[in-house]
Amino acid sequence: MFLSVFDMFKVGIGPSSSHTMGPMVAAARFLDRLRASPFTAQGLRASLHGSLAFTGVGHATDRAVILGLAGFLPDTYDAEAAESAMADIRAQKVVSPEGLSTLRFDPSADLLFDYGAPLAGHANGLILMATDAQGDVILKETYYSVGGGFVLTEAELARGKDTDDGAPVPYPFKSATEMLEMCARTGLSVAELKRANELSRMDAATLDAGMLRIWNVMKACMDRGLEQDGILPGGLKVKRRAAPIRRALEAERGRNLTAPHVINDWISTYAMAVNEENAAGGQVVTAPTNGAAGVIPATIRYWLDHVPGAREADVGTFLLTAAAIGGLVKFNASISGAECGCQAEVGSASAMAAAGLAAVLGGSPEHVENAAEIALEHHLGMTCDPVRGLVQVPCIERNGLGAIKAISAASLALRGDGTHFVPLDSAIETMRQTGQDMSEKYKETALGGLAVNVPNC
Repeated sequence: MFLSVFDMFKVGIGPSSSHTMGPMVAAARFLDRLRASPFTAQGLRASLHGSLAFTGVGHATDRAVILGLAGFLPDTYDAEAAESAMADIRAQKVVSPEGLSTLRFDPSADLLFDYGAPLAGHANGLILMATDAQGDVILKETYYSVGGGFVLTEAELARGKDTDDGAPVPYPFKSATEMLEMCARTGLSVAELKRANELSRMDAATLDAGMLRIWNVMKACMDRGLEQDGILPGGLKVKRRAAPIRRALEAERGRNLTAPHVINDWISTYAMAVNEENAAGGQVVTAPTNGAAGVIPATIRYWLDHVPGAREADVGTFLLTAAAIGGLVKFNASISGAECGCQAEVGSASAMAAAGLAAVLGGSPEHVENAAEIALEHHLGMTCDPVRGLVQVPCIERNGLGAIKAISAASLALRGDGTHFVPLDSAIETMRQTGQDMSEKYKETALGGLAVNVPNC
């Protein structure tokens, strides 16, 4: 099993990796199929199913599909160009992706929200179709957005989760137990195992430059959020709070008798800054998802700004360690809120952040595994019930608390010798089973929990 650090951390756009980035990527993949097809298409259609239908408008899924079919991609997204393209598509009812002829596509008629039963493969399903001059379907593909911006066709999903066809990696671990055994046998850290695996697929310069870009995008997103005031889009009229809290905290610096718990306010503010930017549709990094994008950057920022001896040069160690843990969670359970609730998003992010922090604070592989387990264990059962389907309430604050839990988990693990009662593998399997048993209304459908028990209009 191999998932690259760049699979777990992808540059994209808000507000959702599964509901915004994934559908846009699916549309791009469908365009590639059209370019390779012997048939000449004249039009396009799309249908959204399951969670993509129920919370699609709040997550901008419709917009993502439309722009994806016009040729936009999350990694190179240009907001100004997208606005212009959306206006043209609505007015002219056509898209003109590169390498294809102009195709009929009327968003009001050709994009269907199907509120019936979800597709069989996953809660996040969409069907894309190409039509001929008569409107008959000549090409059709079902895609599943399985969390974190990952997209699988129906056939790929049926083949199973381990679909890596690349060159063998030197340390192929599928469980935390295997990971720890490899660390013990080789004397390597978790980050060193992960780095060796990455270097079997790319050179060191590419790896290091890529990780630097990931951190720079995270940091820029956080910095923007720490400066922005105003109201978030979507209709809930949620105020941005990161910037005013940051200003208040800075004004309090140097005062006598500052309460120790104020550090939690800094941590929460860092995370909220990222998730407010995500909610506004800004550029973010999946970590491992958009809905949980603030946990890891906030934990890194806490370490760099508040822990003596922290060095930005070690951010790569943090990211590699976090990616190793995230890969285990994705492979053995899920990082999708629509599949397993928020335990799979903020819970996974907190486990990844705890592992990364334990590593850069000098922890052993056993400390790293213990830190991840503590963080994940104490998110088990967390539901995903966004008010009005927006990634705002309770998502933004939840990232702050996820980061605080991650830091506490790492600190607690480092106070021990690495031995502990519950293995990380057991926590991951418990999360999978809990998600399987969880009612669908608590899995990113906005049909239960806070989504129906607070005023949202």
